[in-house]
This record gives sequence, structure tokens and C-alpha cells, in this order.
Amino acid sequence: MSDGIQWMVGATTSSGWMLDVHFARGIDAEELAHRMGAPRGARAEPMTDAEIIDLDIDAYPDRGPSSAVVRIGEHAGWTFAITYGPYLDRLEEISRDGVEAVHHHYNSEHPPTTVMYARDGRIVCGFGLCEERHRYGQEPDLLLSDLVAAGILHPDGESYCDPDIDDYADRKRLGLAIFEERFGLSLPRTVLAEAPLPVYAIMGSPDPDFEEISAWAAADGRPLPDERLRLIPAGLRDDCQRATDPQWWERQTRLRGGVAIGTFHTSGVLKDRARDTEL
Repeated sequence: MSDGIQWMVGATTSSGWMLDVHFARGIDAEELAHRMGAPRGARAEPMTDAEIIDLDIDAYPDRGPSSAVVRIGEHAGWTFAITYGPYLDRLEEISRDGVEAVHHHYNSEHPPTTVMYARDGRIVCGFGLCEERHRYGQEPDLLLSDLVAAGILHPDGESYCDPDIDDYADRKRLGLAIFEERFGLSLPRTVLAEAPLPVYAIMGSPDPDFEEISAWAAADGRPLPDERLRLIPAGLRDDCQRATDPQWWERQTRLRGGVAIGTFHTSGVLKDRARDTEL
């Protein structure tokens, strides 16, 4: 029996923060990785979701090149990519040249979960789960009949069948079921548990100072960064700069005045409390 995608409601990667998945139909895993930003042939050894934590993905905008990686697989006629790092929407690029694509983006701190469908380089339709009367794309009402049949919206597309929601998770599952059934989407639950999948770096690769920092790490007895991904973990970069740059502390002191305050989560958003704006 297929896992479908309804189980994804509320699920996150090992970051505990987000679940961001691009699906594509019509291209293989290597091409999907390339359209998301990876150099061709740059696949690293398979990793589990938990092992991605060891890469120390850097999404802080003021700490050098932001990094992002994807774990990629194929299932039920679709290729899928699970993203780790800053929020990225590559739906139009992925769907060019007749490809179909779906982007599911869940951020636990910034609802709603959005699900968008694209084809041939254009956003066709989509909506936020539990915000279905706001529909997007060049054909925003393409799935309206499905929303009506699911008992979510009345045919006017503006009023909800049940305006007083008691079970938001159940309502979100109804919304995901529409994409699951209309497009035949499915994702094995094991991809967020134990399945090792090939990894590609799609941002921050190659780092221009990869060799320099790798040499310092080797001389200092540190674990070496992955040669295939060519990503420098954020913590290793900081340690190297502290040890080799005499101006590091002075620059950090200057940055303290406007630095974002808060806890970072992979693929997360930070707030600058002084300006109360997203970085």
C-alpha cells in the first residue's frame, strides 16, 4: 500500500523545524538536483536525515555563503528532493520543458503549509492548507472542484463548509489528499526515518576557500569536510576564522550592534528584534 503524502502533516526533518519537498515528474534524480542548483555529477554518498545534522548547514546571511543540500530519491513515478537550508522555491525552474512539479513547504513557525503545482515553467495552481479560499497560480481554480468534493469549500470558492475547525490536522490531511489523489503523489515515510538517500549541495558549493579551510582542519586534527559536497560547516568556518584572522573579534564586536537574536533552525527564519523584520 502506498504511503501517500497525508502523513506529512506536521512532519519535519531532523531540524525539527521544517519539511520542504519538491516533487518532479518527467526528469530523473540527477536532473532534479541540477535544476535545484547542483553541479552535474556532484552526488555525494547517501545519508540519512539524521546524518545531515553533521553537515552543519549554514543559513545565516551574515556568516559567509549560505549552504543548502538536498536528499533525492524516486518513488511512484515522481522524483523528490528534501531540502535542508534556507527556504528555496525552484518550482518554475524544475518544471520547465514540460515537466510537472509540486512544492510542499511546511514551516512550523510560519503557517500555512503551502502546496503548489507547476507545469512547463509556470505556476498553475496551489493553496495554503486551511487557507484554501486563497488560491494561487495562472489557473487558481483548477482544484476548486476537488476542494468542493472534499467538503472544504462551497462551490463559490470563498466560503468554507465548516468555518469552525476543530481538528486542523484532519483538515490539512484533506488538503494534501487532493494533491495525492489528483497527481498520484506519494512519499515513503522511511525517508524521514532510516532511509539513506544521495545528497547534493545546491547552494554554497563549491566554497572558494574550501582547500584553505580543509588544510587548516587537517593541520588542527579536525574532521575534514566532505570532498564531494565541498561545503564548509558553519562551526568549522568560525573556528578557522577565529584562529587565523586577527581582525575576527573586532568584526564580531561591530556586528553585535545589528546581529539577529534568536535560535537558528535549519531552513528557518531569524528575526532581528531591533527592527522586527525578517532577515
